[in-house]
Amino acid sequence: MSIIPKDGRILITGASSGIGEAYAIKLAGRGHKLSLLARRKDRLEALAQRLRSDFSADAETIVADLEDAVHLGRLEERLTRDDFSGVINNAGAGGLGFLADSSTQSVERTVTLNIVALTRLSRAALIAFKRKNAGLLVNIGSVLAHAPSPGGAIYSGSKAFVLNFTRSLQMEFAETDVSIQLVMPGPVRTEFFSSQGMDGSVFPAAAYLSADELVEAALAGLENRELVTVPSLPDLQSWERLETIRREFLAATMSGKVADRYGAGDPALE
Repeated sequence: MSIIPKDGRILITGASSGIGEAYAIKLAGRGHKLSLLARRKDRLEALAQRLRSDFSADAETIVADLEDAVHLGRLEERLTRDDFSGVINNAGAGGLGFLADSSTQSVERTVTLNIVALTRLSRAALIAFKRKNAGLLVNIGSVLAHAPSPGGAIYSGSKAFVLNFTRSLQMEFAETDVSIQLVMPGPVRTEFFSSQGMDGSVFPAAAYLSADELVEAALAGLENRELVTVPSLPDLQSWERLETIRREFLAATMSGKVADRYGAGDPALE
């Protein structure tokens, strides 16, 4: 039995291209009812028409800008009220560039889309899912959550939030029938770089997955009950070792004393 509920609509944000479009095509092919959200009406309508034609899909379009507080509020209200069975928080912004050279607008856009909108839509969805003890939340993170880098402070920082936020939610809902998946892509061939005037050569060409490959792997991970899916990671033990070290680090910080390297054990400082 599939873990993806069939009894309600699945909302996909950022559905007009890339990863969101790939989710829409694959879920429509599996017979799911979809609500496709994006800012670009023409591309959104074209995708919905394609899904109706190819799969006889029930695909509605929601033209909205998640940076707009009014649009975001309306969507929150609908998620808590209407019969949605799933939410895929895919919409986001790149925000690459050195912080001191970035505009206030670009910084705010990345934080609003990657953190504020994702958080508020997750909350609205989980209010409804908790009420009926069923539902699916998928948050799209990034392996760059583990990669602080020059020019990536805002993006990497925002995805670190998505990582810890989603993992914490999984713990909150561990004893329920609500499913929460974190997808951690590496480089993906989408409009991510071109939309920022970049050619994508920051990563080797061989490092890229297509959006279709990414989503196919993410859905397979979901069916395998993975809490965290890293489609381009060949050896799952790498993730397991990272988690083990993280837990050991946290345990070690509970020593209740200042470490010797800060002078606590040096008689000359007493």
